Amino acid sequence: MSLWRIRQQWRQPNDILRLFSHCCQLSVKQMPPRPKLDLSEVTGSYLKGTGPGGQAINKTNSAVQLIHKPTGIVVKSQATRSRTQNQKIAMGILAEKVELQLKGEKSRTAIKAETKKKRKASRDKKTKRKYKKLEEEKRNKKRLGVGIEGEGEEEMEEEMELTELAAVEEGQGKTMILETKENSIEEQGNGEDSDNVESRR
Repeated sequence: MSLWRIRQQWRQPNDILRLFSHCCQLSVKQMPPRPKLDLSEVTGSYLKGTGPGGQAINKTNSAVQLIHKPTGIVVKSQATRSRTQNQKIAMGILAEKVELQLKGEKSRTAIKAETKKKRKASRDKKTKRKYKKLEEEKRNKKRLGVGIEGEGEEEMEEEMELTELAAVEEGQGKTMILETKENSIEEQGNGEDSDNVESRR
């Protein structure tokens, strides 16, 4: 294959990578779209903030309060010093609360909470399995260690018994040799005494 063809192949898009990325996107669970509110059903007002934050919070009308007329849900936000930012945050919270009240378990908020709960349960399960596996490995190691120590002690005891027997046998052999030597010396002495007696006669 020529170098020009190889370069041409490298320039072409990789279908495998594209397919892999497409599969990854499909494997992710699709969340429902973010809820939207009809602005004609919402009334808003600007209030003075409360709590810590100084004069920028307590003496300015930066906090936003929104009311959803059909359901009567009220939301207040004073997360930032900006009215526009607080209004966006309040609208998002209000939309989620309204959808949760109208749709219940099928709402985006409920699905997110359920998904989060399942992920947490899965993580806890994995950690429990991990610690359980580690404990089992420790127990197995301890059991194997005890078995090896017992076998070593038995072998050492057997070796000591064999050495003691060998020493005893060696000692018995030495005593037998000494006894034979003493007997031979005594016999020689008896023979010399008998020769002396005969010569005296």
